[in-house]
Parts: sequence; C-alpha cells; structure tokens
Amino acid sequence: MGLQLCSVEKTYEMNSVGVRALRGVSFDIDQNEYVAIMGPSGSGKSTLMNIIGCLDVPTSGTYVLDGADVSALGEDELAEIRNEKIGFVFQTFNLLARSDVFHNVELPLIYAGLRPARRRKLAEEAIARVGLADRMRHRPNELSGGQRQRVAIARALVNQPSILLADEPTGNLDSATGAEIMEVFDALHAEGNTILLVTHEDNVASHAHREIRLLDGLIASDSFQSEAA
Repeated sequence: MGLQLCSVEKTYEMNSVGVRALRGVSFDIDQNEYVAIMGPSGSGKSTLMNIIGCLDVPTSGTYVLDGADVSALGEDELAEIRNEKIGFVFQTFNLLARSDVFHNVELPLIYAGLRPARRRKLAEEAIARVGLADRMRHRPNELSGGQRQRVAIARALVNQPSILLADEPTGNLDSATGAEIMEVFDALHAEGNTILLVTHEDNVASHAHREIRLLDGLIASDSFQSEAA
C-alpha cells in the first residue's frame, strides 16, 4: 500500500513569526521500498519524519498511509496509527532501563491489548529476528550499544508495521557496529519490510535503494540508486 504525501506544508509559530519547515513536499513510497531521506540541519528532515511517523500533522496538504488520509486525525487516532502501522528506531535507543529485553520489545503489544500468549510469541520472534534470543532476560545496561539498537529494532518490528522509520540509527555507534546494524536493516528489507532512513551520513544512505534530499523545506532531488551497498 505504501504512503503518499501531496503538497505537504508545515509552518511553526516562533515568537509570533511563522517559520515554514516544509514548503510543499510531494512523493510516494511504495510497499517494500528502501528509502533514505537526507539533507543538512534545518532542511526539514525531522519535521518530515514527524509527519510520516504521525507524531505531527501538516499545516496543509495530505498524507495518505495504507490508503487512509491521516493528515487531519486527532491525537488519539494518531496514537493508534503509530502503534499499529509505524515502527520507530531512534538514535538514542529509547529503551526502558529497568526492563529486560523481552519486556522492552513486548511493550507495544501491551498497548495494543494483545493477550499474553500472543504477546510472548510475537516478542520472541522479533527478538530472534535481530539475533538476540540468548539475551532476552538481559537489561539494557548489560548490553553493548549495537545490541541495544537491535532491541530497539525488534521493538519496532513487533507489531508488524507498515513502515520501519529509522532516525539516524547508527548515530550513537562506532563505524563497525553501525555497519552491523545496517546489515540488519538490509536483511529486513530483503524479508519484505518497507524501510525509511532519516540520515545525514552518506554511508548509511548508500544502503537504501532510493534517496530523497531536502533543502530549505523543499525536495532538492529524488533519485534511485543504481546499486545499493
């Protein structure tokens, strides 16, 4: 199904002055695409990610996700869409420090109201997919940075979302560990997942098959890479 943005604009009020973060952005992303969104600081990357992730809504224009217009939904409806259709992976992992790997990954399923047996099955499958089946009862402080990011990826996958949305997923990792994490994303894409990377790093973007570059709230380029890394 994928997603479609049409003439999306976002204006923030700062000190009674309107700041246009997005200035009419339009593009489609099909199911099972692997896309990198790039651009310098202030280009609109974060604003665009927040809109695609249903953390914010456009000032004008439309955003259609899996055939449904989500651009004018209320807070409760957006929260439901986020939990059901979008898997987030953040640079800072955002794990619960006092909870083990299993509980961190299970948490979205608790919010979704699934029964315990179903939660256990889905959480264990997601953890196994990122290679951490033997770390299920470890807490984040007992894991390496790369392992913590794998936990975050498993949590993002557990609801079987329409889109996996990763914001600078290797930003807090050394280069070797970052390369391992990108191999995880490559494998997930090969399994059929739609992946959207927000990054400023060319080596991370090179894993994607398509690159959308923003500049001053506009699309500067939208190109398919001839050969992904």
